[in-house]
Amino acid sequence: MGKMALVVVDMLNSYDHPDAKLLQDSVARITAPLAHLIRRACRHPEVDVIYVNDNQGDFAATRSDIEALALKGARPDLVEPVLSPPECPFLVKVRHSAFYGTSLEYLLRRRGIETLVLTGQVTEQCILYSALDAYVRHFAIRVPRDCVAHIHADLGDAALRMMERNMSAQIVSGERCLED
Repeated sequence: MGKMALVVVDMLNSYDHPDAKLLQDSVARITAPLAHLIRRACRHPEVDVIYVNDNQGDFAATRSDIEALALKGARPDLVEPVLSPPECPFLVKVRHSAFYGTSLEYLLRRRGIETLVLTGQVTEQCILYSALDAYVRHFAIRVPRDCVAHIHADLGDAALRMMERNMSAQIVSGERCLED
């Protein structure tokens, strides 16, 4: 599979939006496995950890601003365990895909990344659209089922099936996603 990047999408969330309650319940189930995966990936010599997070409409927001807003939000307990390590790249996005309007593709190509492990939220939105953009850019895709959160369980399951069937994504567990 070559060199990998663990991409953590939109986990710095203040949970003050209309779907927040449904999302919080799902995120609560993935926080511990994702935090464990991030720690493992940071120690793995062939895995880069990259955070891509929505700017919440603040086009001047920095990593620190986004982290502070999330920690002051409704569920800091879901944010603190998955805060971005300072040595990890942090890209700000403005739409659903981690690629749209960001330097993600350039960063991945410069680092020789061949496989993306997509984690975070929301499975049926940002994870799905990021997977499609990764697929059309010829990256291999892995999605650890226990490290992605959904708003609607049925749509999350459908999105995982679509990624597997239409984008050749490997749907795996967080424990196995870094294996060759």
